[in-house]
Amino acid sequence: MIINRFFAWVARIIRDFSCRRLWRWCCFALITASLILLSHPHTDTVVAQTLDSEKVEVDGIPLFELSSSKAFPAEDRARKVNQSLQSLVSKSTQATVIVDVSDDLPVLKVEVGAKQPLYLLTVNSQDAKWSTPEVTARTWQKKLQQAIDRGQEERGNPWRLIAIGSLCLLLALIAHWGIGWFWRQKLFTLLPRATVDPTTGDQPQSLRFLLKVIFYCLRLALWVGTIGFICGLFPWTRNGIYLIINALVQTFSTPFIPAGGKSYSVLDVALLLVLLAGLMNLAKTVQHLLRSRVLGATGLNRGAQEAVAFVANYVLLFIGAMVLFQLWGFDLSSLTVFASVLGVGIGLGLQGFAKNFISGMVLIFEQPIKVGDFVKVGDYQGTVERINVRSTEIRTLDQVSIIVPNADFLESEVVNWDHGSSISRLQIPVGVAYGTNPKQVREALMDAVADYGSVRKDPPPRVFFTEFGDNSLNFLLLIWIDEPEKQFAIKSDLNFRIETILRHREIEIPFPQRDLHLRSGKLPLDLPEELVTSFTQLTQNLEVWLQKQSVNGISSEIHAADNTNSTHQDDGAS
Repeated sequence: MIINRFFAWVARIIRDFSCRRLWRWCCFALITASLILLSHPHTDTVVAQTLDSEKVEVDGIPLFELSSSKAFPAEDRARKVNQSLQSLVSKSTQATVIVDVSDDLPVLKVEVGAKQPLYLLTVNSQDAKWSTPEVTARTWQKKLQQAIDRGQEERGNPWRLIAIGSLCLLLALIAHWGIGWFWRQKLFTLLPRATVDPTTGDQPQSLRFLLKVIFYCLRLALWVGTIGFICGLFPWTRNGIYLIINALVQTFSTPFIPAGGKSYSVLDVALLLVLLAGLMNLAKTVQHLLRSRVLGATGLNRGAQEAVAFVANYVLLFIGAMVLFQLWGFDLSSLTVFASVLGVGIGLGLQGFAKNFISGMVLIFEQPIKVGDFVKVGDYQGTVERINVRSTEIRTLDQVSIIVPNADFLESEVVNWDHGSSISRLQIPVGVAYGTNPKQVREALMDAVADYGSVRKDPPPRVFFTEFGDNSLNFLLLIWIDEPEKQFAIKSDLNFRIETILRHREIEIPFPQRDLHLRSGKLPLDLPEELVTSFTQLTQNLEVWLQKQSVNGISSEIHAADNTNSTHQDDGAS
């Protein structure tokens, strides 16, 4: 029962957050943890060194740190010790680490066969930070002896390491297949019923996305761990990985970026940027929770809720950024020059942005328009969905989002159907044919809106006889509604009802008609005398040609008729 309640609680939390928000938080947590680990050079997981110490390592395995002495810096001491140890592990001769305490300070030496003991290093007081030099020398003796024995053993029997690596690779393949089989066959059947969405009968998409992210992360961690373990088996690969990681960390963790009187490394700057991105994501999440969980229970209208959430978002961003900079040790007084330059840039190159920003502040606090209002600005009309610092999002009746700059709401005429009150009046013109009784038209229009639910009863609908038109008697139906975003649907429904009622009551709706009268006559044209003479000659020549054509046609018909008669006579004689 407790497990089912836990999964139900998890599923409810996941439903409140989108897949994109979950993905952002997972990536942010992973990147932040990685940068924090890389930014702290004194942890055991990172091999970066401080400026006054250097690590002693054998085949890529760090053993301890050496400090600088009066005669030699830490880097020179560690380099000599590492070279001696590398030559010892490359040989198969038995090597024994001893501690010589004959002098004032203990000395670590290595006995190789019957030869004279090889000097490694002297343990001074700077090396022994937490104990005496002699105790530190005994501890280092054990670590050095184990490292030399391990290095000689790894080089003396490489086939055992190859067998172990092959076995690990086989186990990784089996685990990879097992994770996939569990994902496909068993995972969703083992989840409790509390995680099932009752509307779809399946797990929510956000839950499936989160489980899929975990599934891929498990596979990635499996192969990263397997490859790292196999590479750690062999001294050559282990030493190479150590050198690469050490060089990268030294490069990115060395402070060389001056800011505010201090120097910062690339990792420091990257961690600061990631934390700022996390702060922005946190502010967005808080704004979402305020809008959906807290402000909804206060009874405020939607516009006031958006204004409060907007102010809370930017106040949290401002305070969080100041706290982060202060914790980071950044001197905010160094931003004065940047602020002055930014002010000049806003005055010159960012005039449009500044104008829209100030307009957004006016819209949020003065509230000539609010979120949820049905407005018309320019050629667009729709519901205000969101007011940002630079622009406002309007969703039209076609369910298309229009991004309008905030300055347009203050510099141009805006029709706000919900400002003060959402009650608005619609005008529906109607024309009927001449000869119709106007009282019957008024009764028909009032009956059309009598039982329509979207029309308010107070104020009541009214019908006005507006004018005697060219082809019709024109009436105007006035109605009041409280849902201005549905005005087009209401007009359409009422037009259907009006047309049906007028048709049933045999009231004619005319269409425009025009009568065209043509009169014959002569046009008084004054033409030049040469042009009149040319037209006269052309007309005479055309008449002569037509007469010739008609005479030729008649002669052809007579000739054809004679031929026909002679043919008939010949046929009769035969």
